[in-house]
This record gives sequence, C-alpha cells and structure tokens, in this order.
Amino acid sequence: MDTSAARRAILERIRLAQHRAGTATAGELAGVEDWLATRRVGPQPSVGADLVAHFEQQAARMSSTTERVGTLADVPAAVARMLAAHGLGTRAVCWNTVRGLDWAGAGLEVEARRPLGEDLVGISGAFAAVAETGTLVMASSPETPASMHLLPETHVAIVPAARVVAHYEDAFALARAELGRLPRAFNLVSGPSRTGDIEQTIVLGAHGPYRVHVVIVADAGSR
Repeated sequence: MDTSAARRAILERIRLAQHRAGTATAGELAGVEDWLATRRVGPQPSVGADLVAHFEQQAARMSSTTERVGTLADVPAAVARMLAAHGLGTRAVCWNTVRGLDWAGAGLEVEARRPLGEDLVGISGAFAAVAETGTLVMASSPETPASMHLLPETHVAIVPAARVVAHYEDAFALARAELGRLPRAFNLVSGPSRTGDIEQTIVLGAHGPYRVHVVIVADAGSR
C-alpha cells in the first residue's frame, strides 16, 4: 500500500469510529472552506515591501545561501559557480521540471531522475518561498519528488521571485488555490538539516542536506 492510500485508510477508520461517513461530505468540505475564509489571521511580523530581500536575510540567518539571477537561462551558470566555489564537482540530479535548462552549456552533468545514495547534489524548484522565515515550501508529486531536497548533501532550489510570499498563511492560501488538496508530502524547509541533540552543539546535515543554496529568478517566464 502506498503512503497516500495508507493515510486515506487511517483517516477513514477514524471517521467511521466517529460514526461518520468514511470520506468527507460536500457539506463538511464547504464548512471548512467557510471557516478558512472567515477566520481572523493572528499577528504577523513585518517583512517590508521587498519580499525577496527579506527572504534573503532570513535565509542567511538559517544558514542558507542565495543568489539572484535575471532569467531561467542564467540558472545553470549560477549553479555551476556555486558548485565550483565549494569544490563539489560538476555532477548533479534534478527534478524533471527543470531538466530543460542548458546544464551542459554551463559545464554541468545533470540527470533528471530521483536521487540515489551516492548523489551529492540535488537540484529542484520550489512551490513557493516564505519571506517571514527564509523558508522553502516544497510540494511533492511524481515530477517533484521530496527525496530531491532530503537525500543529497547539497540541495539547490530554483525559486521565481514572484513565488516569494510574505507569510506562511499566504503560502497555504496559494496551495489551496492552486493544488486543491495537499500532496502526499508538503514540506517546509528552513535551511540545512540540523540537530543540537549532542551536548546542545548544532550539527548541520544531521537528517538531510548540510548545504542549501537558493537561486532566485527575477523573470522566470524568460529563457
């Protein structure tokens, strides 16, 4: 049983135990939408008028690095510069959604496939980014597997500037508007993986990438 089916089966068992139908009715779904539309949003921190600049500041606080480029055509060269600066070689894997970029023209060997244990660099897009905390919003699908930002030691995310939103509430509203129901995995990534379990010393890369680099594209509609 895949994870989506397993989750559905668990929720159906809970509903049946509550003497409700196994799946949500149209009335229940409408009630949820009404609640979301009328609820008051709590206090939100100020992020200023320049969302991209605030995102960059907060991403740096979370130990991510960023670079701005003009168009999607500039992305491969930006990624090549970052990899060279850290001595990470020229090989990487990527989401199918970004396979069409001219990686070879930038001197990179990039395969569009799911990452394996030996893959050190994974390149992905992002559903959105949250300026409030410098967080990447990742929505999984067959074309955008979550393993790309979880398995390789270095994660490179390509984010259109237009997809940088102010607050988490804006990201969730965007997901409801564009995705309908949440995907199997909907992850919020704030910098490299870290832990302070041992003597309260922060260690990066404990449960995922120890390096996160975000390429912000000013005009993602241009090549």
